[in-house]
Amino acid sequence: MGKDQQHDGTTAAGARPRAAKGDFDDLIVVCAKCAKRQGLGKRAFGRSLKRAFKRETGGRRMRVVETGCLGPCPKRLVAVATSDSISRSRVLLLDPALPPATVRGLFPDGDRLALEPGAIPS
Repeated sequence: MGKDQQHDGTTAAGARPRAAKGDFDDLIVVCAKCAKRQGLGKRAFGRSLKRAFKRETGGRRMRVVETGCLGPCPKRLVAVATSDSISRSRVLLLDPALPPATVRGLFPDGDRLALEPGAIPS
């Protein structure tokens, strides 16, 4: 059997992707370049988002992924994308100095959890 064939005889190009259940309920992508430029420690901003999310949602699990540039490079802000904002082709620009409680408006059920008006620019 060649390198390009799998056990069932299909080629690698014809193989279907497989899905697996993740051990998290929501996803947030943080621009590592923005976080570094703000002087935030490695993974510090993501950890604070994760703690606030868990506290605000009653223990739901969130995965924080640091990535490269998300596009906009704002001054004094951090570019962040959530599963909800990605589905709407949006990137959120957050001020890292905001209190962690303001993250509750970032997630799909954020309509249910009221956000303070004007706290996060969209």
